[in-house]
Amino acid sequence: MNSFITMAHYLLENSGTLASDIVDEIVVRFRFDVPEEEIDQAKSMYDEFLVFLAQSLDCQEGSVPEVLLSWSKGNGETAARSQLEISQIIIRFTDTRMVLADFLTDIGMEFGLNTREVVMVIKRVNLMLDLSINETVIAFERYKDRVIHEAQKEIMELSTPIVPIQDGIAILPLIGTIDSNRSDHLLNRVVPKISPLGVKYLILDFSGIITIDTEVARHIFTVHSVLALLGIDIAVTGIRPELASRIVNAGIDFTSIKVYGNVKQAIGKKTLN
Repeated sequence: MNSFITMAHYLLENSGTLASDIVDEIVVRFRFDVPEEEIDQAKSMYDEFLVFLAQSLDCQEGSVPEVLLSWSKGNGETAARSQLEISQIIIRFTDTRMVLADFLTDIGMEFGLNTREVVMVIKRVNLMLDLSINETVIAFERYKDRVIHEAQKEIMELSTPIVPIQDGIAILPLIGTIDSNRSDHLLNRVVPKISPLGVKYLILDFSGIITIDTEVARHIFTVHSVLALLGIDIAVTGIRPELASRIVNAGIDFTSIKVYGNVKQAIGKKTLN
């Protein structure tokens, strides 16, 4: 235990210098350039890393410095914002692990630690690095998921625009694949906007629809029923032959909905009425 205490004091007193040497050695092993700002941040983090390691040499295993977790989360988010692959971050941990193991083994041997004690120090370091990897990946995925979710919301908004064309008449062009999420968006986010716009006749244009299934058809019928209760007439246009075949093969009944070949026909019929 005296050897541990002596080594701990050495790490505490020289943490800044050792951190700088460790980071410089890690960067040398990388086969890519690292920005100076990132190098400075890493040196500061490893300074605190070594201080924590020194303070925890004789503590219960499992603890980890909060600064390491914060730094790891920042790494993950920065990588995601920079459009990097997570592998570009994770690959750095191999060299980091090797350099730390070499440095701490040399220091441990210098201060008389036996093999078992050196192994214990390396295990503590590996645990901290593994937790750092976990936090990095989790932060990366959360940021990416958040960006993807926001992008999907924007795409849904853009892909379901209400386009007024005459007094009381508007078109709702549907584009791409209509799945349950987009159907829910249509029902819960788009439909409530129609009545306040003074729309009395809404044309659902299917020209841009790739595919349709019974679940989507059910949502469309629900939209039809809701709009009818609001006093809004609805027509469907742009059902291409291949889409019509899918509708028939799926057993979807559109007979209760006004269907026209194109938007011009739907407008013409409404104008004549």
